[in-house]
Amino acid sequence: MKTIIIEDEKPAARRLGRMLDSLDLTVSTMLHSVEEAIDWFQTNEHPDLIFLDIQLSDGLSFEIFDVIEVHSAIIFTTAFDEYALKAFKLNSIDYLLKPIDDEDLEHSVNKYRKLFKSANEPSKIALDFEDIKKLLVNPLEREYKKRFTAKVGQHLKIINAEDVESFYSENKGTYAATKDGRNYLLDTTLEQLEEELKPQMFFRVSRKFFVNIDHIKDIVSYTNSRLQIKLKNNPDHEIIVSREKVKDFKLWLE
Repeated sequence: MKTIIIEDEKPAARRLGRMLDSLDLTVSTMLHSVEEAIDWFQTNEHPDLIFLDIQLSDGLSFEIFDVIEVHSAIIFTTAFDEYALKAFKLNSIDYLLKPIDDEDLEHSVNKYRKLFKSANEPSKIALDFEDIKKLLVNPLEREYKKRFTAKVGQHLKIINAEDVESFYSENKGTYAATKDGRNYLLDTTLEQLEEELKPQMFFRVSRKFFVNIDHIKDIVSYTNSRLQIKLKNNPDHEIIVSREKVKDFKLWLE
């Protein structure tokens, strides 16, 4: 099984190599830049598996694939936060957040071995380079949905995202509660909204609710270490921050 590491920080590359060696996975080559990787791929047989740092000293590692068609499986190594990574639509094996943990690495390697043990050749990777680059250059500057439409009788109502106090699910429907105290049924789901809402503005406090930070009137302690949110213009909605979300919610408020 041929394995290479592409990582611009040489101590980190050597450390990862030692960790892989302890898992009986021998690294044949270490590359440290986009330019070096392109030169290497043009003259060498492509490996079965690449451990690929996303941000290299001379650019994003995806630039390698603008020049070279790589058929190897990839495990990404990155310091980018998990939120940005959720937006990736990649046919890779896994990703590892730095600093790389021994247990996480072993899990990724075992996952690769299980998937490719009987394969004749590694799967081709399919990357949407431009979208990923936009996310990584500045993931918080990406475009989010600014308005929604709801059917009201025979009319379509345009709802600006900034005017929505909360999005919530009820009786298998998804609703927008607006600052004028109205509730509009939307043709979407909370799961879809998770990819579309600006994270600085909206936070999913529970399975049922997203709240808009600009429309929170009050936050009070609630039972079982939870929090209760009161909105400015929709005070009747019982919005509870689930216990597992409290820590992240407090960080979001800051």
